[in-house]
Amino acid sequence: MNWLYSFSRTEIIFIGLFISLYFIYIWRTFRLAHQLNTSAWGVIPKFFLRGSYLALLIIALLGPSFGEAEGDLSTTGRDTFLIVDISRSMDAGDVVPTRLEHTKYNIQQLCDTLPAERFGVVLASSEPFVLSPLTTDQEALKQFIREVHTNISATGGTDLCNAIELARQKLLVDPSTQRSVKAIVLFSDGENFAACERSTLSRLRTAGIPLITVGVGTEGGASIREGRDFVRDNDRQIVRSRLNRQFLQELARNSRGQYVEADANGRYINELAQVIRGLKGQNTSQGTLAVSTNKYYYFLLAALGFIALDLIITIRTFRL
Repeated sequence: MNWLYSFSRTEIIFIGLFISLYFIYIWRTFRLAHQLNTSAWGVIPKFFLRGSYLALLIIALLGPSFGEAEGDLSTTGRDTFLIVDISRSMDAGDVVPTRLEHTKYNIQQLCDTLPAERFGVVLASSEPFVLSPLTTDQEALKQFIREVHTNISATGGTDLCNAIELARQKLLVDPSTQRSVKAIVLFSDGENFAACERSTLSRLRTAGIPLITVGVGTEGGASIREGRDFVRDNDRQIVRSRLNRQFLQELARNSRGQYVEADANGRYINELAQVIRGLKGQNTSQGTLAVSTNKYYYFLLAALGFIALDLIITIRTFRL
């Protein structure tokens, strides 16, 4: 027999209180019977009756499990590449502390929300590259994410579509992803400095890989710090970076994916996790699982039966 809960100090305290108080009751009853010069042995059967249903109630609370029930178990593997925009615009502070730092923290939250998923990371710059291959070691992946910063990119520009194509290739050439549900999640403010070919998104649709775009930033935008000054254009005017929501929505729509917008509190992570969980695909493994089931109700019914007997049966306490 297995137990859902362990026998703890709480149960010991209740049993101790019951025995102590009941023995006080018995002692007072026998004392009174002695004063009346009679017998009080009628309290003993009630003690055993009440002790029995107390024991049964405690057993029921501990959740006794025995016997086996078989059920079919199927799991769906999901492999997701996370693309992180590391262009200079991700240093904008319209999302505290910066767009990139906010994204890094949210990715760690996503890993905690989906601990059984495999994630890989691609960094989107002028020349995108793989920061981490697909892995279930999310602690290592989160450590990699913490070290990401925009200075990794020498030019400061970004080619989002090239990063999307790289992630697609990695998902398709990896033999371990053949039977899994595949997806790409892009975290970006939507500022793209290269043309996006239609063939890139059409190849995603053909492969059945949805592109989920996450808009990071605000329409009002913000300037970008550069030392003690701000990033300026060729006319020495301060550059203001804004969220290009329309571009990210078009990417998601054309790849049959979905657009999600990041909020300041990171509550969108639950929505993003639901989108990833909702992706349909083949079952990667099936089997039969045998488990013992909680049979607390047997002991609860027996305890109720003893309680009913306690109420129905009348035992004369004193013999006069």
